[in-house]
Amino acid sequence: MSEDEPAVHVGGVRPVVNVNPTVRRRRLGQELRRLRELKGMTAEEVADRLLVSQSKISRLENGRRSISQRDVRDLCGVYEVEDHRIVESLMQMAKDSRQQGWWHAFGDIPYSVYIGLETDAASLRVYEPQVLPGLLQTPAYAEAVVSGSLPEASSGDIEKRVRVRLRRQERIHDEEHPLRLWAVLDEATLRRVVGNRQIMREQLEYLLEVSRLPHVTVQVMPFDMGAHPGVNGQYAILEFPDAADSSVVYLEGITSDLYLEKMNDVQSYSMMYEHLRAQALSADLTRDFIERIAKEYTRSLNPLSPNP
Repeated sequence: MSEDEPAVHVGGVRPVVNVNPTVRRRRLGQELRRLRELKGMTAEEVADRLLVSQSKISRLENGRRSISQRDVRDLCGVYEVEDHRIVESLMQMAKDSRQQGWWHAFGDIPYSVYIGLETDAASLRVYEPQVLPGLLQTPAYAEAVVSGSLPEASSGDIEKRVRVRLRRQERIHDEEHPLRLWAVLDEATLRRVVGNRQIMREQLEYLLEVSRLPHVTVQVMPFDMGAHPGVNGQYAILEFPDAADSSVVYLEGITSDLYLEKMNDVQSYSMMYEHLRAQALSADLTRDFIERIAKEYTRSLNPLSPNP
C-alpha cells in the first residue's frame, strides 16, 4: 500500500497519510480497540484467547508499545475480521509504526512518545509554572535548564537533549505547517534566573520576538493573581489535524510521564486551561510585562545605565 492510498477501517475508508510512527501506533491501537468493542469482548477475554497478559492488550491499544504484524493477524483472527482489505491495511500500519522517527537518530530519548505526538500535533496548549516551554527556549537557556534539572547527566547527554529541543522548535518556524502554540506562563518562569542574567535577558528578548508570530500566543500569570487553576503544576494539551486522533493531555514526571486521552479528562483540563487564559494577562499586556522584566535584567547587568 502506498502512502497516498486510503487505509480501510471498520467504519469505512479513511485516508492515512502520516508516517509518524508514534501516531501510527496510536491510530492502529484505536482501530484494534474498535474491532474488539464491535466484537463485544473485553481485553481480558482477548488476552485469554491469545495466552498473553491483559496488560499487553492494553498497551497495544493505547499505542504505547510497538505492535508486530503477527500481533495484528492474531487479533484479527480473534475478532473474526473477514475483509482481507482491513487486515492488510492494519498490518501495513503495524509495519509503518515500527519505522523510526527523526528523534531516534539522537539515541534513547526518555520522552520520545511525547516528541512523536508533538511532531504531528496541529496545536499545543501548555501551562508552565517553573521554566519556559522547551519550544520557546534559546540554546543557552535550554542548556542551563537541562544541566540544572539533571545534575548527574553527562555533558554528552546534556548536549543531545539540547539538540533535540532545538530540533523540536522547527515546528514553530515551519512556514507551511506551523504548530499553533498557546503558552500560559507563571511569572516565576520570567523571574527565575536560569544560567545567569545575561542568558535571561537574551531569553526574554527572544520570547518577545516569538510571541509576535501569528500562530504563537504567550500570556503571563502574574504573582498578584494569587491562587489559580494552574497551581497544581505543568501540563500540555495536544490536538491533531485528523479528527480521528483524539486530543491528549500530557503530564511530565521525573521517572515516567502520563498521557490522558479519555474525553472527560481532556475536557476537564481544557476547561481549566480556559480559566487560566481568562485570568492571565492579555497577549499585549504580557509583552509589556516581559519587556519590563527584560529591562530589569539589562539594568542589573549595567547598573550605571540610566533608568528608562
